[in-house]
Amino acid sequence: MIKCKKCDGNGIVIKGNVAYQCGCIKKRIMELKYQESRLPLKLQRYTFEKFDLKYYPQDEYPADSKNATYREIALNALEAAKKFAKKNSVSASGKGLFFCGNVGSGKTFLSSAIANYLLSKGQRVLFLVVPDLLDEIRATYNKEPETSELELLQHARNIPVLILDDLGAHNYTDWTRNKIYSILNSRLNNELPTVINSNLTLEEIEEYLGERITSRIVELCDIYRLFVPVDIRHIKNLERRM
Repeated sequence: MIKCKKCDGNGIVIKGNVAYQCGCIKKRIMELKYQESRLPLKLQRYTFEKFDLKYYPQDEYPADSKNATYREIALNALEAAKKFAKKNSVSASGKGLFFCGNVGSGKTFLSSAIANYLLSKGQRVLFLVVPDLLDEIRATYNKEPETSELELLQHARNIPVLILDDLGAHNYTDWTRNKIYSILNSRLNNELPTVINSNLTLEEIEEYLGERITSRIVELCDIYRLFVPVDIRHIKNLERRM
């Protein structure tokens, strides 16, 4: 680690007869919080201000929603995400959010914006991609793992704010269902907020993961479904080429 030139690595800056905490300490604390959060580097750039509503048509209605336009639905989800982030920035408790919708509809963007806002306020966050988490748990069954299964699960159960990304149409077994259920059930019982992203509707969640997990999601989270006529990531790729 490069030694800070202002404080010579001591963390204290002295001006006259007054000692101040060096800015490098706050920077290091923030680095550690991001490290703990496991939020991918690319997603660390996502903020509420960068959530662009232009990708959601203002005068068109999704086939599954005749009462609100693409834009109105997205704006509703954005406001819910902002409200959730502000509420949980100091003390985390209460209901979470369940964002569902097609691939490229903005679910991960919103949950990442939540994570970045909370981290900027000093709140602890854990961002887990569900398939990766399950693979990591399986890896603990090998000899001498760096982290035990219990440690992984306890961290997910107890972190103030948990974000579960990509709870999708995977090949779930009773084993994987039990792991997911144990996390959700613990957080429900301890009233810890959880944000979940899925390309499945609740009805499809029940088909893949069962009634127990679906019931926990409904109790844990307020439900928001996002719609887009075209995958936003495809549009952005085209824009970059122009």
